[in-house]
Amino acid sequence: MENKLCIITGANSGIGFETTKALAQKGAYVVMVCRNEEKAEAAKEQIIKETGHSGLEIVLCDFAIQAEIVEASKRIKQKFDKIDVLINNHGFLASERNETVDGLEETFAVNHIGYFLFTNLLLDHIKAAENARIINVASEAHRAGEFDPDNLQLQEGFKPFKAYGNSKLFNILFTKELAHRLVDTDVTVNCLHPGVVASNFGQSGSWLMSFLYTIGKPFMRSNKKGAETQIYLATSDEVENTSGAYFKDKKKTNPSRIARDADAAKKLWEISEDLCGF
Repeated sequence: MENKLCIITGANSGIGFETTKALAQKGAYVVMVCRNEEKAEAAKEQIIKETGHSGLEIVLCDFAIQAEIVEASKRIKQKFDKIDVLINNHGFLASERNETVDGLEETFAVNHIGYFLFTNLLLDHIKAAENARIINVASEAHRAGEFDPDNLQLQEGFKPFKAYGNSKLFNILFTKELAHRLVDTDVTVNCLHPGVVASNFGQSGSWLMSFLYTIGKPFMRSNKKGAETQIYLATSDEVENTSGAYFKDKKKTNPSRIARDADAAKKLWEISEDLCGF
């Protein structure tokens, strides 16, 4: 990974932190895209201290706000000519239905539109690199997800885990359609399930979800273990020519039936374009 530029969202904690550290250890220059400046700076200093590698910088972005996504992508494109690896790793779980400043349901906005818009804005710079890779962190929670074009943002029947499951399904559908659109390029795009990880992620949900997440932590995998598959997808020669796949424990596996539906993937893309003003 020497002299390769890697962009990682949600890089200051959990599996994002472990992935950043692993890529730094391999010599990559890493741009950490984070929401909280104080936490990002602390994570950066810790990684430099533990790896001895100072090739890291921070770009701030709240993925619930499209204007901030546009600004963050602009900053990256102004400074760098090409991007070798993009890892969409950030994630969010709302405890109730809220809408963002752009009028989108928050979980949908952060987890799906955040991936979709950020990736598309950086795509020309990704194509400029040799054998570039895009990696989207999805989840087995997608199996509880549904694709209803008329209720994508759960204006009806909102439940926190339903919104999360839907967003993870959309991550896989996005991966599938993007791979199709990149078939004649040198860019690959894959997605993955990191496992049920003992991070602080579940704390953003309801009190009951946070409580269950906390008591279940001893049975979950570590952040380091959870990061293994996305590190593998970012660095391994074994997946150099693999695109449009869903991985679990560093192996290709089949997602749910709806996650493999090409028509659903195309429809989601078209809706997402409209919501982003493309």
